[in-house]
Amino acid sequence: MGVGRKILLCGLIGFCVNYTHIAVAGEYRTHGLSTFGDLKYNNDFHQFDFVNPEAPKGGTIRLRNLNSFDSLNPFILKGLYDVVNADAGGDLSFNYASLMTRAHDEPDAVYGLAAKEVTVDEAGQWVTFHLRQGPTFHDGSPITAADIVYSFNTLKKEGHPRYRLRFQDVLPPTIPETSSIRFDFKKGARTRGLALQIGQMPILSEASFKDRPFNKTTMTPLLGSGPYKITKVQPGRAVTYERVKNHWAEKLPVHVGRYNFDRIQIDYYRDNTVALEAFFAGEYDFREEFTSRSWATEYVGKPAFDKGFIIKDVLKDTSLTGYQAFFFNTRREKFKDIRVRRAIGLMFDYEWTNKNLFYNSYERLTSTFENSKMSAEGSPSSEEMILLNKWKREIPSAAFGHAFVPQITNGSGKIRKSIRAALTDLKSAGWTIKNKKLVNGNGVQMKIEFLLYNKSFTRIINPFIRNLERVGIDAKIRIMDAASWQNRLQEFDFDITSRRFSQPAFPGVELRNWWGSKSADTTGGLNIAGVKNAAIDDSIEQILKATNRDELKTATRVLDRILMTSHYTIPQWFKASHFVAYWDKFGRPKAPKPGYDRAALHSWWYDTEKAAKLAAATRN
Repeated sequence: MGVGRKILLCGLIGFCVNYTHIAVAGEYRTHGLSTFGDLKYNNDFHQFDFVNPEAPKGGTIRLRNLNSFDSLNPFILKGLYDVVNADAGGDLSFNYASLMTRAHDEPDAVYGLAAKEVTVDEAGQWVTFHLRQGPTFHDGSPITAADIVYSFNTLKKEGHPRYRLRFQDVLPPTIPETSSIRFDFKKGARTRGLALQIGQMPILSEASFKDRPFNKTTMTPLLGSGPYKITKVQPGRAVTYERVKNHWAEKLPVHVGRYNFDRIQIDYYRDNTVALEAFFAGEYDFREEFTSRSWATEYVGKPAFDKGFIIKDVLKDTSLTGYQAFFFNTRREKFKDIRVRRAIGLMFDYEWTNKNLFYNSYERLTSTFENSKMSAEGSPSSEEMILLNKWKREIPSAAFGHAFVPQITNGSGKIRKSIRAALTDLKSAGWTIKNKKLVNGNGVQMKIEFLLYNKSFTRIINPFIRNLERVGIDAKIRIMDAASWQNRLQEFDFDITSRRFSQPAFPGVELRNWWGSKSADTTGGLNIAGVKNAAIDDSIEQILKATNRDELKTATRVLDRILMTSHYTIPQWFKASHFVAYWDKFGRPKAPKPGYDRAALHSWWYDTEKAAKLAAATRN
């Protein structure tokens, strides 16, 4: 295998690399990484296929977000940080560069950004990133290997618990030479995907924290290095980003045709109804619509839409669907029994909800890994049975049967069958109906509180509550401001809440945070259901050590079967597309939207001709 020969290597390293030469036997240098399969782009590519390399720079796009914020530090547990708008992709890359960056037309591939290339170990024990010359922070100071060491050590030690969990198998990095940084992995660790996680870690300036503490909330922007920097802040109300002119990465293949707006302004609204009316009034330019009722009924009749000033579009999504559900807090005694959780789930009439509230816009989630081949199907395969049988006494018997499907109603609102099944479960768990109240052996009524920060969700939960009342449960809703809601979740002080987890193309170390026993008692961790199950821990580790797609599929299906039949959550709904609306003053690439990005706003641009035409039309 000589220098210059292109080779695809998969296997022990835990991901695949498309490299162009070999440095040392067992070490492979490459311009990109992916978990499984070849890279789409060769090392001499000029830009991503989903961009317009001639896209003009300029103009402003105004976005909206809900709720508020009280900190501009996104890396710590303290404070409410949400200035990177959901409509903008929820992406920290606006302000912070990383060693490598995503190609959104591939499942999870990353290519060099601050790092020009990466050397990987065939045995999967280490990875070395080779820095390119030129990357700088916004104050002009160079990004150094020492800054990356500082970023990793600080995020893991003082940052949000998610970083500690994500990098628990990564040792402190070393600097073998000035322009390189090496990360070694713990012996015996599951290393698949770790190199990609490290490659996408935000880079912080060590010098910028010399005179300011890292782990404190702040309304002073941190020093970044991305294509945008925060230039204006109205606490709790608005944040403005400005494009960094002549940014160091502007001409790199991974940035060509992207990040075209001169300004990105994000305004905050505490009420979704007010936010929608503000959109129709032209106070911001783009929104993703998450409320099916609004999408179906509230655009027609608005002058801006009827006259064609506002465009509605449905953008396809080929990525693994995020998992959205009502989460039980199983730390609470009343939710420890699987029969109680299953009974409560039976009272959620999804079919009625979809028909009457969602205008049949959604499908029911039936899997943790919906919209992918990693979700459980039919009866377990022989390979799955090998893993399941290891934990036969620790997991529900239903995990060995047909793949989980929630009980289906006819959508009429008549759920007698569900009520009978729920009462049977509740009775076997020690609960009985007395004077129309569901009580335990001590005569204490079952009470449930749904903790929310968005009052628009009440229209969905109120019918659920009425069904719960039919089996004697006293249920109510508590709506809090976003900061208080977040604090309650971080302290696990709730009964039931609604959450959605976005998922990477190939599940990995994030599963330890969401479902692993070690994260169940970690303040600020994402295992909000409080799952502590050895079988689930083992299934996660099987996923992490999978070296090919078949092994991954087997392991994810086993985890899926256990999670869904354990009823830690009540699965909600999904759609493999995004509803978006925007004022008609933007240009978009002719190429199809990349399937692994929501709207790919980073490849849009401000169209001066459209904007002038729109401005003239709205004045008349």
